[in-house]
Amino acid sequence: MSEWLSGINWSAALPLVRAAILVLAGLMLASLASRLAARALRPRLSTHVLQLMRRLVFYVILALFLASALRELGFSLAVLMGAAGVLTVAIGFASQTTASNLISGLFLIGERSFEVGEIIKIGSTTGEVLSIDALSVKLRTMDNLYVRIPNETLIKSEVTTLNRFPIRRFDLMLGVAYKEDLNRVREALMAVAEANIHCLDEPAPLFIFTGFGDSSLDIQFSVWARRENFLTLRNTIATEIKQAFDAAGIEIPFPHRTIYTGEVTKPMPVQLVSAPDAASSDRGN
Repeated sequence: MSEWLSGINWSAALPLVRAAILVLAGLMLASLASRLAARALRPRLSTHVLQLMRRLVFYVILALFLASALRELGFSLAVLMGAAGVLTVAIGFASQTTASNLISGLFLIGERSFEVGEIIKIGSTTGEVLSIDALSVKLRTMDNLYVRIPNETLIKSEVTTLNRFPIRRFDLMLGVAYKEDLNRVREALMAVAEANIHCLDEPAPLFIFTGFGDSSLDIQFSVWARRENFLTLRNTIATEIKQAFDAAGIEIPFPHRTIYTGEVTKPMPVQLVSAPDAASSDRGN
């Protein structure tokens, strides 16, 4: 053992030992600093941004110690930086889509248009945000599917956050027959809204006459609910309106069509043909 130790060139091994100590110290200090930064920023940042800040602090401190360790081993930082620059340019040309998604992810994080746990709608996809990562956003849809959407797509698309605000409005489009009294229809709808426990009194329900349709008087009836009760209100109020209309004798009409045979003043002849009875049908067979 003594011969083996005496054979070691300690002057050459000393830089390697110092580099190893720097790497270990960097790991410990980076871990400690990232935890302290997360604890200090927790009251002011969301969970996802807090995780990103923690990773950023960790890797920045670790990179500084790694650079110091490489310097101890005799590597020139200027050469390393030049090589890294050339490599970055080459990778950038080879992966323009990845770079676009990465930059788009920075904009999404900075803009904070939605957060982890919120429900968003992009095109025909609606789901809960599971994570906002560097290249994509992960969603869990209402039917429990896992969807990955590139950040570049989100930046270029219209994104609707469904549960950002505490209340939501449901717009029900319906029509009644031309013979109905709109004041009576309005009273029936308001009574339904007042009886529904999920319908808010403030903002008040809204009755809007939208126009004279082909077969009906068209109406928009808008009611408000807390976001956790929105689906329940949407499912119950339509049934309650149908029941109220039936009880009040208010007609929801079918489409009507008028047929002309060329002369608008001349009535179209109609002939009723009775169906043959069973006996005559048997005789014919």
